[in-house]
Formats: sequence, C-alpha cells, structure tokens
Amino acid sequence: MSDRLSALPVIHVETHPWREPLAMAAGLNRREGALALLAGAGDPTAHGGRWSFVACEPDRVFVGRADDAAPFALLRDPAYAGGGVVGLMSYDAGARPATGERGGGWPDLMLARYPALLAFDHRARRVRAIGRGADAEAARFQAERAAAWLDEAVSAGSPSPPSVRADEEGSGAAYEAAVADVVARIGAGELFQANIARAWAGRLDPGRDPFEVFLRLSAGRGAAYGAFWRLGMRALVSNSPELFLTFGGHSGRIETRPIKGTRPRDPDPARDAALAAELAASAKDRAENLMIVDLMRNDLARAARPGSVRVERLFELESHPTVHHLVSTITAQAAEGVGPAEVLEAAFPPGSITGAPKHQAMKVIAGHEPPRGPWCGSLFGLDLGGEARLTASVLIRTAAFEREAAGWRWRALAGAGIVADSDPRAERLETEAKIRALKEALVG
Repeated sequence: MSDRLSALPVIHVETHPWREPLAMAAGLNRREGALALLAGAGDPTAHGGRWSFVACEPDRVFVGRADDAAPFALLRDPAYAGGGVVGLMSYDAGARPATGERGGGWPDLMLARYPALLAFDHRARRVRAIGRGADAEAARFQAERAAAWLDEAVSAGSPSPPSVRADEEGSGAAYEAAVADVVARIGAGELFQANIARAWAGRLDPGRDPFEVFLRLSAGRGAAYGAFWRLGMRALVSNSPELFLTFGGHSGRIETRPIKGTRPRDPDPARDAALAAELAASAKDRAENLMIVDLMRNDLARAARPGSVRVERLFELESHPTVHHLVSTITAQAAEGVGPAEVLEAAFPPGSITGAPKHQAMKVIAGHEPPRGPWCGSLFGLDLGGEARLTASVLIRTAAFEREAAGWRWRALAGAGIVADSDPRAERLETEAKIRALKEALVG
C-alpha cells in the first residue's frame, strides 16, 4: 500500500445532540480497540478539561518494538501522521538507552488509527462524529458510522469490586530499604532525585472485565486524564491527573505540567485543609518539584525555539479525590520543523517519574524495580478532534491488564520522588495514598 493511499487526508464532521461519554463508552467497551479518553471522567471541569473521546474498531494497528534511536518514528509515517491516532509508549522503551534490555511482557509501542471517532465537547454540550478517509465520500461514511454508535449508549453504573485481592510484589520493608539506598546514593553525589515505585498485582474474578474498574474509578473519582483502552489481549485503565505534554500543531505551543509533592486527603475538612497547607509550605516538596521543573525545561529546549522556554506557574496546589499535589507549568514554542514525534522524543520518559539527572536516575530505578511496562509511560492522542493537536498523559494511577486462559491478570504501581532528606516510612505512606483510589476500584 502506498503512502498516498494509506493516509487519511480528508476529515468530515457532523454535529449531534449531547450524550454522556461514559454511557457511550459502556455501550462500545467490548468491541475491538474500544477507547475512552474522558476529561475529568465525570467532572468535565477538572483542570480545564473540555473534550472527551470515544471510539472502537481501528483500521490500522501497530504493536511491537520501538526504534531505540527514534522511538516515535512511526508518528512521521503518513498512515499515522494524519491524525485520529492513539498511542502508548511503555516506560521501559524510553529507559532502555540508560538501562539496556530488561525484558518484560508489555510491548514498547502500541498505536491505533481510528477513522471513525466521537468527540464530546463538554463546554458546548454537543457531540462531533468525526470521519477520516482518503476522499470526501470515505470520510463521510466514517462520520456516519461514528454517529450510528450514539444509539448504543447504555446506563453506566458502578459495579462491585471485580478482584478479590491485591498482592504486593515485595514488601513495605523492602521498599523502605530501597528508599534508604537511594538517599545514600544522593548523599554520595550520584544523583539528586529518583522516583522509586512499588507494585501490586492480582486477577479479576472469572467473568469480570477491566472496563468495570474504569466504571468504578469514574464514579466520583475520575481524574483529568481518565482512560480506558482495549487492544487485543491487553487493556489499560488510567486515572491519571498528570499532563505530560500538549502540542498545538498550528500554534506550535508546547506545554508540560509535572507533578511533584503529595499529601493524602482527609475526610475531616479541617485536617484536610491543614494537609494542603502543609504541602504548599513544604520546602522539601518545593525543592523536589523545582528539580523536575529544571529537568523539563531542559527537555523542552531540545524541541523549542531558543529562548522560548518559560515557567508559567510554580508549585500550584491541586486537590484530587484522594491526594493533594503540587503542580508546575512549563511552556515553549516549537522550533521550525518540529512535530509531535520530535516533541515526544525530546522529553520521554517524563521527568516527574524518572528523576535528575534523568539518565542516572533511570539506571538507579532499574536496580530496584523490575520492568514497569506501561506504568509511567505515556498515553497520547494525535489530532483526535481534527485540530492538529497532541495531548499526552503520564501513566500514573494506572493498571495494566493482560488476558490469559484463566481471565484478566492486572498490575499497578505507585511511586515517590526520593530526595536527600526523604524519610523512608513517609515515602512508603505516600505510595499508599497514591494507590488508594485504584486499589479501591479493583478490590474495594
């Protein structure tokens, strides 16, 4: 197939009355390639979220190894560069130049192109049926196919927990020992910060499905970058609050919003407010955040016009259902000739979940953790709404599922940024606060 024929250069858009995107996702979730990217997942105002996307049945799929030198090179292929594309790059693929080959069962890169897609505009309360094709007739056909899905919306309740237990890989004591080792390495001048994670794993009960976990998360606990994706024998459920990158293909504006600094929420309003104030005033957490801001400034500079990188906001407090976070915002203008692939390659893996210096931090992480798989990689959409835009999240608060003969097996992780004055017990408790919403969705 030639590039000319494999590309989908024509877009057709039809506008329809509002439907709830979660109800649409529930109606399509068992189809191949089922996709739901929900802005706020029940709270469309969360962190400025305006658009949600639902689709299924991609016409072009890649699952395999990424090019070590240019892991996002496929995004330059006309077959994918035309948009309507969702991708997932695993953390381990980005870390491999520092860590070497480490194995693991999750592929480096998953890409899927959706010629038919529903885009939900929460602000205007309208739905766009978007079709892409090689010509106007083919694009119109795909838009009509997407519009037909609107009749398949179903009520989306909150099912019972689909998994009986979550088994930790290792132990809390082992995690604290790993933190102490990293603190010692920092003291010896080996690095400044590293994000060290713990993992939990389990199985869904017979007959239960990963989409049920997504429904449970979306019931009042949905995050700004909530996502469900089913592709072949794998599925992903993400409740991530963290933006990795946005890139406006027309404007050239790049933005990243790293998260560093965490406190648990408390049901008592006074205690909750005190925890938020403690985080906002914490010199340790501000220093941890600032290290990653500096790292991300350096990463964005690789794809930016000289002198255009700016720190727009520092140490903003964001409150989520189970945690408070400190978030900073860095922006830049893309250099001439820079596209989505170059922007992603400049900054991947995300600095907030590696450390500083990034290369050395990834080596230290590999000494304490098995391969991470998709966790702390990135899920991204390329021109989903017909606006030449890249949006990529950091895959924290994320569970990866693989289907076996006995049913669905899952794995989830939570990490903490370790710095010179980190307390091992406090860092362990931070990981438990971060995994809380996901564990409640899985096992109750």
